[in-house]
Amino acid sequence: MSVLMTVLVAVAAVGLVVDDRTLLAESVWAKPFKFGVSFAIHGLTLAALLPMLTRARRTMWWLGTAFAATGVVDVGFIALAAARGTYSHFNQDTDPVNAIGQQIFSSGVVGLFGVSLVIAVMLLFQRVGDVALTRALRAGLLLAAAGMVVAFGIAGSGAARTVPDAYGRPVTLAGAHGVGTPDGGGMPLTNWSVTGGDLRVPHFVGLHATQVLVLVAVTLGFVAARVVRLRDARVRARLTGVAVLGVTGVFAITTWQALRGQSLIHPDGPTWAALGLLAATTGLLTSVVVADARRRAAPPEPAVVGRPPSPAR
Repeated sequence: MSVLMTVLVAVAAVGLVVDDRTLLAESVWAKPFKFGVSFAIHGLTLAALLPMLTRARRTMWWLGTAFAATGVVDVGFIALAAARGTYSHFNQDTDPVNAIGQQIFSSGVVGLFGVSLVIAVMLLFQRVGDVALTRALRAGLLLAAAGMVVAFGIAGSGAARTVPDAYGRPVTLAGAHGVGTPDGGGMPLTNWSVTGGDLRVPHFVGLHATQVLVLVAVTLGFVAARVVRLRDARVRARLTGVAVLGVTGVFAITTWQALRGQSLIHPDGPTWAALGLLAATTGLLTSVVVADARRRAAPPEPAVVGRPPSPAR
């Protein structure tokens, strides 16, 4: 699946350059490009994870296969819609290709969420590598499932509206990414709204929390070869736990921000306060863990030379 997604990314990258068709002021190939990158990364993460598991290996193989097949079909439909110059998401047109595609697409979202959730739950009952890596994977996959839950909110938001496709033909869309603002005209590349809330932000944070947390755990393990205080597996696990708290906090804050109809780049006072509290909490916990590790790693003080103790009677 990841290989196919990489090929799609290359094709979409060419399309971004040579194809001038647009949907809501964005290249028709922007969405296949973004989804291809996202699924390639997530697929490689699962491909590396599943062979490391020691329990229910065959079940995990089937779950991984189901995720890969569903991902290929779903993103394949996104690429097909782009090639046709029309919308993959929220499209209510009744032509046969779109009607069949929408049915497959909607069930695929449920399938991807279900598979990710089952893998995450099964991972709770076994370890992968050291404690830090196991903690990162468990939390990351649960956050990925939460990020997919946000996708259900995306599908259910926004009133039906009529917009032109890449050829100027009217298309009815039922649903939107934005909250309190229409889709289109957002940030470069991501196209996240700059005028209102956008549920794609927490969706993105949740889906890629696994990669961030695994990177933290792996980096701590690499640095442990040079920093004595990190050689204790418990210290690395605690620091990974702090990272889990931080990423979970970012996911919660961006979800809250989007649901209030607020753009990611225009946070208000409460959002700044929540971010400040999160930064202070994670910074304090990191300092506590590091200080405790330093205390544990410090050599014992030499014994005081003096009169030997009197023998016990």
